[in-house]
Amino acid sequence: MAITATHPLDLPRQHLFWIFHSAGWLGYFGQSWLSAIAYGKPSGYWIVPFTAACTGFVVTLGLRYLLRACWGLSPRKLLMTMIVPILASSAVMDLTTRTMLVRFCDTCAPTSRMAYIAYSLTYIYVVLAWVGLYLGIKYYRQLQDETQRALAARTMAHQAQLKMLRYQLNPHFLFNTLNAISTLVLDRDNATANRMVQGLSSFLRHSLDNDPMQRVTLRQELDALTLYLDIEKIRFAERLRIETDIDEDCWRALLPSLLMQPLVENAIKYAVAKQVAGGLLRIEAERDGEQLVLRVIDDGPGCSTLEGNQLPPGKGVGLRNTRERLNVLYGEECSFAVRNRERGIEVELRLPFETKQLGGG
Repeated sequence: MAITATHPLDLPRQHLFWIFHSAGWLGYFGQSWLSAIAYGKPSGYWIVPFTAACTGFVVTLGLRYLLRACWGLSPRKLLMTMIVPILASSAVMDLTTRTMLVRFCDTCAPTSRMAYIAYSLTYIYVVLAWVGLYLGIKYYRQLQDETQRALAARTMAHQAQLKMLRYQLNPHFLFNTLNAISTLVLDRDNATANRMVQGLSSFLRHSLDNDPMQRVTLRQELDALTLYLDIEKIRFAERLRIETDIDEDCWRALLPSLLMQPLVENAIKYAVAKQVAGGLLRIEAERDGEQLVLRVIDDGPGCSTLEGNQLPPGKGVGLRNTRERLNVLYGEECSFAVRNRERGIEVELRLPFETKQLGGG
């Protein structure tokens, strides 16, 4: 059995924090006590650095919870928020420690308001060092998480690319398309057949050349969907009705390429193809605060086996693939839901609203 070394920062986060937090304040006590011995302080003087270390241990726990609560703020806002708590933590450390210190130093008691203010800053460097170390470790772990998520997303994207012909361009779709082209040729409708061949060629080229890691704007995503839907409209003619409702703000929003393709194909397969009269496919996009909300809606027979807003095990491979891809790319910042409507099914995606930044650097 192979034994692998574990990097200290790879430990569970709670364990990591308590190890560093306890070791840090224990080290501070030890260093302060050794300094006191070097300066010839009496043996009982250990209570002073011990009080400082214990108080620091407690007050920085409060700073930790505050930093976690404010973590989503911009660096500038975070700095402004933390100024007063840091000053207050230093003052509390000085207040408790000085009550012990005056037992050994008669002149160490503050005699004026200015002295109180000056003494309250005594431990500011210790608190700032703790905050700096905490932020450094937290940013390091966040960078680690993002790197691991990017690697997982790349792996999944490559898997999605390899499975694209199964999930999105399955043999059934290709067979029906080629059969429709053959029928058009036999009927001597060469213009329509040629248009269908060109549409199939364009869609295949786009699907196979597309980088699955690339993010595209919603406009580019719908342009790619149009290549697919043009083929399906020739197949189903008047049986396939398509509606779109896209908020103007959403055209420039970024999303993973070909994210909506399995959802649209799924709707056509189960809501349009299975009904003699065909069906309606509706694509919606809107901005909800800091989220991009995408919906693919059909008016088919629905799904009687839905469990809440999730598909039961073994159902909806394309939908599960899309949900898994979203989870890897966005984690808890996204959501995926499948709902039965009064008639048909609605698939809703929520992901962070992001746009392409202009300029380089």
